[in-house]
Amino acid sequence: MKEWITGRNPVIEVVQAKRRQVFRLLLASGVEEKGRIADLLRVASTRRIPVEKVPREKIDRLGENPQGVAAEVSVYPYVDLEDILDRANALSEELFVLVLDVIQNPQNLGTLLRTAEAAGVHGVIIPQHRAAEVTPAVVTASSGATEHMLIAQGNISRSLEQLKTAGAWVVGLEGGEGAKNVADVPLTGPIAVVVGNEGEGMRPLVRQSCDFLLALPMRGKIESLNAAVAGSIVIYQVLLERQRKNQQN
Repeated sequence: MKEWITGRNPVIEVVQAKRRQVFRLLLASGVEEKGRIADLLRVASTRRIPVEKVPREKIDRLGENPQGVAAEVSVYPYVDLEDILDRANALSEELFVLVLDVIQNPQNLGTLLRTAEAAGVHGVIIPQHRAAEVTPAVVTASSGATEHMLIAQGNISRSLEQLKTAGAWVVGLEGGEGAKNVADVPLTGPIAVVVGNEGEGMRPLVRQSCDFLLALPMRGKIESLNAAVAGSIVIYQVLLERQRKNQQN
């Protein structure tokens, strides 16, 4: 199967990551071949990717705000959970995994994937059903971070058990009863952060699988944060705790 990725950053990351087959690259007539476009064309030449110059209208029909660039590529290459564990081992780092329990909004998924990649998360686990998948829209929302992130699809509860077996603490982001303040939850060591559905939070079985439930302090009048925002805050809290620990050692 094939799909179209549009937009300068997403297309460049797809081409540079070399995880997908790129069948052809479309460039709108009149686009200046400098800056990132020049970088893209150099990589395309190295990879022997055919480049076609076409009317801008043709590219505009392929996606939202394509910026005069589109690439026809193979579908997203999901991995197995073992591949994520192997990445952490290869880097000699304590495991850091993001688990998304039925995130349904593509923008939220893209935002969380972009944050996870920037923070050095080793991999992300998403469900096989009822949740947003890595579509071209999600690639765009992540600004191409999807192409550098290992993402596995699977049963969330079973995946959490595998992560526990691998030595990870499972921390669920939850604002309800039993949740602890972020300052009272250990965020060092091997860890899996679970972010639940935008409206309903984590499913009961997933919640029961967590070692800790974590709540972010809220001082304003709004009762809760968007799932992508809250998840991103916790991801960076883990990163900061790890940096503090490393500085102390």
